[in-house]
Amino acid sequence: MTSAHSGPPNRYADPAENPYVEAPPTDFEPVEALSAEDAAEQASLLRAAVREHDHRYYVQADPLISDETYDRLYRRLEELEEAFDLSTEDSPTRRVGGEPLDELETVEHVAPMRSIDNATEAEAVREFDERVRRGLAAEGFDPDDVAYVCEPKFDGLSVEVVYEDGAYLRAATRGDGTKGDDVTEQVRTIRSVPGRLRGDPPARLAVRGEAYMPRDAFEAYNEELIERGEEPFANPRNAAAGTLRQLDPAVAADRPLDVFFFDVLAWGPGEGDGEASADSPERPDAHWDEFDAFDAFGLRRADRIERVDDVERAIEYRDRLMAERDDLDYEIDGVVIAVDDRAHREALGSTSRAPRWAFAYKFPPRTATTTVTGITVQVGRTGRLTPVAELDPVEVGGVSVSRATLHNPAEIEALGVNVGDRVRIYRAGDVIPYVPEVVEKRSEGTYEFPDTCPICDAPVERDGPLAFCTGGLGCPAQLDRAVEHWARRDALDIEGLGPERVEQLREAGLVESLPDLYDLTVDDLAALEGWGETSAENLVAELERTKAPPLDDFLAGLGIPDVGATTARALAAHFGDLDVLLDADEEALREVDDVGPEVAESIRTFLDTEENRAAVEGLRERGVEPESTDVETGDALDGLTVVFTGSLSTTRSEAQAHVEAHGASATSSVSGNTDYLVAGEDPGRSKRDDADDEGVPVLDEDEFADLLAERGVAWPPDADE
Repeated sequence: MTSAHSGPPNRYADPAENPYVEAPPTDFEPVEALSAEDAAEQASLLRAAVREHDHRYYVQADPLISDETYDRLYRRLEELEEAFDLSTEDSPTRRVGGEPLDELETVEHVAPMRSIDNATEAEAVREFDERVRRGLAAEGFDPDDVAYVCEPKFDGLSVEVVYEDGAYLRAATRGDGTKGDDVTEQVRTIRSVPGRLRGDPPARLAVRGEAYMPRDAFEAYNEELIERGEEPFANPRNAAAGTLRQLDPAVAADRPLDVFFFDVLAWGPGEGDGEASADSPERPDAHWDEFDAFDAFGLRRADRIERVDDVERAIEYRDRLMAERDDLDYEIDGVVIAVDDRAHREALGSTSRAPRWAFAYKFPPRTATTTVTGITVQVGRTGRLTPVAELDPVEVGGVSVSRATLHNPAEIEALGVNVGDRVRIYRAGDVIPYVPEVVEKRSEGTYEFPDTCPICDAPVERDGPLAFCTGGLGCPAQLDRAVEHWARRDALDIEGLGPERVEQLREAGLVESLPDLYDLTVDDLAALEGWGETSAENLVAELERTKAPPLDDFLAGLGIPDVGATTARALAAHFGDLDVLLDADEEALREVDDVGPEVAESIRTFLDTEENRAAVEGLRERGVEPESTDVETGDALDGLTVVFTGSLSTTRSEAQAHVEAHGASATSSVSGNTDYLVAGEDPGRSKRDDADDEGVPVLDEDEFADLLAERGVAWPPDADE
C-alpha cells in the first residue's frame, strides 16, 4: 500500500475579518492622519495578512494577490511600524536582516541531529528492512506492522529551528550533531520560515529542515553575481551554505534561500512554562501525521513524500525520484526511508552516530572521467570571460556531456589544466558541468588565457580570479545584458523590454548599442514577428517616458560594476548632476558614503572607457537627460547621531532625510554611539529602554527643535521653506 499526503487547511488571517487578504484596498490615508490606536490596529491586520500572503506564495505556491498589491501592503506595514514604532519581533518586516554580527556563536541543539546510514545499492536497503523487522520482533512488536515514510533527501544545509509559544526563537546549523552555528538572524530572512506558527502548536517546537537555494533562483542569482563582477557559486548547496554563514543578515536576506521541514526534534512544554504548556497539543504517534501538523502550523514540507508498507515499494519510490530529479527545482541526492511509528522508532533506538530506524538510499554519483579536446573562451553579457572545456563526450548521470565550465583563469591555473589532459567531470541536475580536478596530466604546461577579447578584440583585464573584456557597452557580446539591465525595475523600469524582445531587436539589427533604443519607431517594431501596433506604440511611449529619468535611475541603468540602486542613490545625492559626476576623480568619488577605493576605481574605469562614454553621450544626443538632484551641503549637524521613535509632526523618513541633509546620521536603533533619542507621541518602549541602558539622552520634539535651532537648523523640516 502507498499513501499520498495532503494537509488540513489553516490560515493566518480570515478574509471575513481581515480586509487585506482578498482583493485588499491599497489606497491608504496618510500616516499623519492616523491616531496611534488606529495605526496599531491597521498594522496588526496588515501583519496577519502579509503572513498569509507569504505563506500562500512561498509555501503553497498559490498567491492570492499580485506582486504589486503585495508590495503596497508590505510598504504600508513598514511605514506604520516606522512612524509609530510598532515593529514586533515576529513581524514580516524583520526579514530584511538585522545588524551585522562579529562572529557566529555556537549553540547546543535541543536534541541530537544525527546523520543517517546510507548506500547506493538496493540490497543494502533490503538488509536495513530485515534489521528493522528483527529489531521490532525482539522488542515484542509484530514485524509485519512496520510502515515506512519515504522522503526526498535534500542536498542543502541542515538546520534546527526552534519556536516558543508559536514564535520564532532561534536557528542553528547541524554542526557536529550536538551543537552548531547560531544562524537565527540569517534564517529569519527566509520567506518560507514562519515568524509565527499558525494554528495550535506546542509551547516548544524544534524542527529540522533543509535550507537550499532553488535551481531557477540559483541560476538567476549567479547571473547577478557575474553582472557585478563577482565569482558565481559552483552549485546550489555551496550557495545555501555560504549564505547561512554570512555575518551580515542583510546579505542573507538578499539571497533566494528556501527551506523544507522534515522532522520533529522536540515537542512539548516551553522553557520556564507553567500552566501555559499544559494545553499544548499532544505529539502525533506517527511521523506521517507530523506532516499534517507541519501543514497546520504553516511549516513548509516536501510534497513528494509517500507512506509504504513494503520495502520494495520504498525502492520503487527511490527509482521514480531518481528519474524525475532533473525536473525538480531543488537538488536531491537520494531518498530517506524512515520507520513511521514513533513507538517503533523508540524501540529500535540509535547508535552513537545514526538512528536504526532510518536509511538513506542514495543516487549514484554524477561524475565521470574524460579528455579535454579544446578550451574556448566565452564572453558574458557583462564582459566576464568564462573558459569552457571541450570534451570527449561522456555520460554523467544519464546525460551525455561534451562541455564543462572552467569558471575563470584562476581556476585554470589552480587545476593546471590544458588540452589533452584527463579530467574528472561533475554534474548535478541543471547545474552546468564543471571540472573539479585533473586526474591524469597528459599535456605540457597550463592553458594560456587570451590577452584580448575573442569577440571585439579589446584588451582583457584581470580582477582577482576573474577576467573581463574592456570593450564595455561597445562589445556586441555585452549588448543584450546592457539593454536588459537598463530596462530593469530598479533602473529605468521599461515595461515590455524583456530578454526575448531585446534579443529579437538585436538580431533584427535595430539595436546595436544602448542609445539605439531611442531611435526605435512604431513602424520598426510593428514589422517584427509577434508585435502589433499597440505593443509597438506602448514600447515607444515607455522609452519616451524615460528620457528625463532621476539621476540615480540613470546611473543604476548603466550597469557600472559595483554600482547597484543604493550606491547610485548615494552618488546622485552627493554629486547632484551627471556632468559633475562624469568629471569626478577617484578621490572625489571616495567622499561618497559606501564608495571605497575599489568601487571608486571601478566607477572611474567604467566612465573612462571610450565605448561606455560614447554610450552615455549617445543617450544624451537622443534626448535622454537625467534630472539633476538638489544637493544639500550643510554640515551644521556634522557628527551628530540621532534615533527617532514614536509619532512625530512629520514622517520618520522625512525626519531622517532632514537631519542627514545637514550632516547628521539617523539610525534605526539605539547604541552607545547614539547622541540623542528623539521621542514623539506613543514612543516605543524598547528604544526607551535601550536609551536608558546606554545612557542616551531622550528629547521630546520641542527640545529637539531647540537643539537644532542652536545650530541654525529649522524644525520641523517644512520650516526651512
